[in-house]
Amino acid sequence: MTDDRRTPVIIGVGEICDRPDDPFDGLESRQLMHAAIAAAERDSTLSLRDKIDWLGVEDQISFPDPEIADRLASELPSRPPRVVKTEDASGDGPVRLINDAANLIAEGEISVAVGVGGEALRTANKRAQIEKSKGKAPTSKTNLIAELAARSARPLARAYGLLTPIDVYPLYENATRAAWGQTFVEAQAETAAIWSGFSQVASQNPMAWLRTPKSEADILCDDPGNPMLSFPYRKLMVANGSVNMGAAVIVTSLAFARENSVPENRIVYVGRGAASHEPDDFLARDSYEHSASLSASISKTLEFNGLDASDIDCVELYSCFPCIPKMARRVLNWPLSKPHSVYGGLTFGGGPIGNCMAHAAARMVLKLRGGDRNGMIVANGGYATHNHAIVLSGSPARSVQCAMDYRVDDTAATLRKKQPALLKGYEGGPGTIETFVAPFARDGRANHATIVARNEAGDRFLATIDGDDRKAIERLTASDAQPVGCAGMASPMPDGRLRWDFRS
Repeated sequence: MTDDRRTPVIIGVGEICDRPDDPFDGLESRQLMHAAIAAAERDSTLSLRDKIDWLGVEDQISFPDPEIADRLASELPSRPPRVVKTEDASGDGPVRLINDAANLIAEGEISVAVGVGGEALRTANKRAQIEKSKGKAPTSKTNLIAELAARSARPLARAYGLLTPIDVYPLYENATRAAWGQTFVEAQAETAAIWSGFSQVASQNPMAWLRTPKSEADILCDDPGNPMLSFPYRKLMVANGSVNMGAAVIVTSLAFARENSVPENRIVYVGRGAASHEPDDFLARDSYEHSASLSASISKTLEFNGLDASDIDCVELYSCFPCIPKMARRVLNWPLSKPHSVYGGLTFGGGPIGNCMAHAAARMVLKLRGGDRNGMIVANGGYATHNHAIVLSGSPARSVQCAMDYRVDDTAATLRKKQPALLKGYEGGPGTIETFVAPFARDGRANHATIVARNEAGDRFLATIDGDDRKAIERLTASDAQPVGCAGMASPMPDGRLRWDFRS
């Protein structure tokens, strides 16, 4: 027999998309959070802001403030007794907040929880640009994502230009393409199909940031509006972080919902989740052909909820870069013809840094209220580092009945290959390409390429190809090329790095 007091449900969701003509009229991140909570409260049809037991806040980067969660809590009609904030603005954060809230309800410790986030990167960027043009000291910064990522780069990665997400995720894209036996054209066609589908979903979402549908040809086109950013990713294939968006989710006990006469057809049940992490150092991964933690989080979420992939009606597969939903759909066996998002993905729905999956949760709740049975959110954070999946359902059969540890790192460990040694002081020698990345400049030419290679003993090392070596760059980026597995020689350069030269 179930206990309604320990059954977690979602009764309210709220979103805001703030697009002022004057950025100085725009809402800052904390204001977006307040607006999202108010919208979720309206959606619930209840007065709740003075009844919150637990407030979970997704961190933000637009307006840095380590005390943002406490400030937000203090500005509510009644300060929640429990206030938490994620350690950083990571894409798995909103799912973790929902999972934590559900567990606390299942433990009987709380009955009303709110998970919320907001990001005003567009406002911060625009304000800084205007202030700088007027000769004033900017009150915010224009390139926060790159600055924060570069600041945390480890020495070896920094030496070879692996500083930001656009430098790192292509390592997975190029390695998986080879592992799956795809040609470049086939891999790009898969990306185009998924991303065109995202745009179609966003076109029907009134809270999406970009609502103009794009064809597969649009996603692939080579024109000034869709430049190559980092091979093989073009602008329309990557997250759009320059947005002002906020979203909130209200999680309560089923008893609270029924005591307050929330209609049954508006209640969405929170199922079990599963989370796992890769090593923080992306150069210490076992492979770039797969993500063991992504696979474990998806498979264990299905197992925990007693579901097969065929039981899932809608999904949100995190889409900062194409390699993530491509890997996820293979674990889930999700058909290419079905939508991979309920809100439009991070390019079109919008990519508010760590809070994207709060928007996905809000839209998924509406889908489930509309008749879908089960939905799965697959979240990713860092450099394919943090993975957290969860099931939401229109049926109480899959809801959490008792708190459960969602960490499944032991399962992920069984899926990993042997981690290669990383050679930081390697003096060079023969090797084969494990994967690579080639960042492009505004003139349409590659700045350089970074090669991740293995030596004859199977150890991993890095090498570089200068952008002026057009023959080598073209060999990496040609549409009929498959560089992974190609042999070459790494030779020391005066600056201490290694230069990669292909063997004939």
